[in-house]
Amino acid sequence: MDESRPGYTAELLRHFADLRDGVHESAVSRQDKEGLFARTVPLLDPYARQALSEINDDLLLGTGEILATGIRSTNDGVDAIWALTWPEQRDAGIGPITLRAFYGAGFHHPHLRGGTVRDWPLNVFTEEQAAAKLATFREIASAEVHNLVFQRDYRLIPATVKKRLGG
Repeated sequence: MDESRPGYTAELLRHFADLRDGVHESAVSRQDKEGLFARTVPLLDPYARQALSEINDDLLLGTGEILATGIRSTNDGVDAIWALTWPEQRDAGIGPITLRAFYGAGFHHPHLRGGTVRDWPLNVFTEEQAAAKLATFREIASAEVHNLVFQRDYRLIPATVKKRLGG
């Protein structure tokens, strides 16, 4: 892929190239793709723990506990979950903050998701606060592009099937 692209669009193009080419990285078989997933989960682990740890330290005042499943088989493929649980959440009878890497049985390749994430809070009142939303906008836009491709196919994205102009 073109190194001049922003990281988040380059990641989307890798994703769509996998769909186009029928591979995940270089893996073709389900077994090989699960092997790649097994190597990916330990790479994700410190970052998932960091994100949850930051929430625990700052918002939960250190009262939480991070739990991680490691890679496990499910009825629908394989997954790994990182969860942040804390006393008030357990007492309320609701689920923990969840980060999930999964490779569903009917999927071409793995994905990430949260336990409940659909909406982001928007409390922006200054230029600095607005600028800080860039990473959020990138993540939302990437998810939207991914979901639109999921509704149809990778050919919705011209950069997946055509050469970049001037490049």
